[in-house]
Amino acid sequence: MKVLAVETATSWQSVAILDESRVLARHDQDAAGSHAKLLLPTIDRLFRETGLTLKQLDGLVVSIGPGSFTGLRVGLATLLGFRTICQLPLAVVPTLEGMAWNLRGTSTLLCPILNSRREELYWALFRWTSEDRLERVMAEQVGTAAMLGSSLTGSTLVFGEGWTVEASAIRASIPLSTTVTEAPDFAMQPSAVSIGLAGIERLRRGEYAGIGISPLYVQRTAAELKYEESGGRSPVTLRQERVVRKMNERVAAARIPSVRPQVARQKSSGGTREGA
Repeated sequence: MKVLAVETATSWQSVAILDESRVLARHDQDAAGSHAKLLLPTIDRLFRETGLTLKQLDGLVVSIGPGSFTGLRVGLATLLGFRTICQLPLAVVPTLEGMAWNLRGTSTLLCPILNSRREELYWALFRWTSEDRLERVMAEQVGTAAMLGSSLTGSTLVFGEGWTVEASAIRASIPLSTTVTEAPDFAMQPSAVSIGLAGIERLRRGEYAGIGISPLYVQRTAAELKYEESGGRSPVTLRQERVVRKMNERVAAARIPSVRPQVARQKSSGGTREGA
């Protein structure tokens, strides 16, 4: 089965053409927010290297998130366009799941980590079974480094750009009973090869992306963020505090005599005495 696989969930763009587990061509680069400019030329380059065309492929695979909103939209929109043109089946692979394929066959619990917005992280937990099947232990999460660290248990292999950036903060929140080990360098970046391998399995099972497919955005709601910023106080409590504060301000203002009227009265009363 020949597939084109695209990974644009982070600033690291990865594109590959696979024939089953054999990599026919691949190209990885730091796109730095330039996926829209770099993706199509990269795909064209790989087709020239392999001598293949879109119509000679058996399917398409793309990373679906979580990750960069812009990068995800560029990757998905591009392959949706290819699907429309060539009627090829499309498989979508969650980005963190695809990263777990970087370490296929590893018996240790895997925790891929990516950067999110608002100084938060994305993570999930996976384990490879003895039957060479990837098992999802914890679904995609988003939160602070402290939240991530406290969610880890046992012996865990950690990797990804999120770990590279927030390793110290994550370690500071890890329970004493937990041991974390950093994965090798080759596993740190999302890979189109890994996305492609995971996607081929999905295509074989007939797990095709639907018409209304959209990126997997794993974000805490604005209400959750505001609740956290408020120190855990409910909107009702905050509203009551605002009402009490305004009432106190009005009461305090009413108790302070007006300065100008006093001065005017003093002048008036002084003038009367002088005339007397």
